[in-house]
Amino acid sequence: MVLMAIVIGCILGAVIGIYTPMVPYTYSGYLAIAIIAALDSVFGGIAAMLNKNFNLKIFVTGFFGNAILSILLTYLGQKLNVDIYLAAIVVFVGRMFNNLAIIRRYYLNVWENRNSKKAEDSSKK
Repeated sequence: MVLMAIVIGCILGAVIGIYTPMVPYTYSGYLAIAIIAALDSVFGGIAAMLNKNFNLKIFVTGFFGNAILSILLTYLGQKLNVDIYLAAIVVFVGRMFNNLAIIRRYYLNVWENRNSKKAEDSSKK
């Protein structure tokens, strides 16, 4: 089911990417920080799913809330002539690495458990 959603999302993203016009340079900073915030939410959702405490309401509100907040910080920083968006980047990327570490540890534990189970089964024979 998840694999099907990933495939459909990739195909949909490729088709939309082909037919979507280029983003103007003035908005590219806003889009970049919004994408980083959205990716942070996606990695957090995956980590929450693996820990079996995923909540769709929290994911959706975090997804849009983080993206909107990061865009507002970027806008405020441009008006004040201060690079406030760098703080958002540091926070979101730091959280992405933490969530990626959680995901990595989960799959390493699954892999180690599978290998130890195979070793036990082969030693019983």
